[in-house]
Amino acid sequence: MRLLFVCMGNICRSPSAEGVFRRVLAERAPDVAIEIDSAGTHDYHVGNPPDRRAIEAARRRGIDITSLRARQVSSDDFARFDLILAMDEENVDELKRRAPSEYHGRIRLLMEFAANAPLRYVPDPYYGGPSGFEQVLDLLEEAAEGLLEEVLRRQRRA
Repeated sequence: MRLLFVCMGNICRSPSAEGVFRRVLAERAPDVAIEIDSAGTHDYHVGNPPDRRAIEAARRRGIDITSLRARQVSSDDFARFDLILAMDEENVDELKRRAPSEYHGRIRLLMEFAANAPLRYVPDPYYGGPSGFEQVLDLLEEAAEGLLEEVLRRQRRA
């Protein structure tokens, strides 16, 4: 199973999602082999580490995302990843615009997996203050639980 988390620039939301899901997987299903990555729909920050505010917010929750580096979604990603999890509808639309139609079913809104979340998207905290990064992590943690259930269901069927 291969998962790709996607936001616009790959320095705030998607690397945070990657870090959160890695932690949830390590804690709840350490024996499950899953490839996890993140990328951005745009090339603004390619090669850069996550935003320092995202790093600090994640660190406060015991998640280390310092080794991650931004990259842009490539055409190969659509065939390679089983689920491509976008942070908002804008990114879903952009991914579907770029992806061959046979891969559109792999592109999902991450918050679909958060049953009781107050939002259906993960807001971009880039232009806000520290509380925005905390809200993002709250949402990602909720979505990660439902996503893990989906991943485990798929693996049982396989």
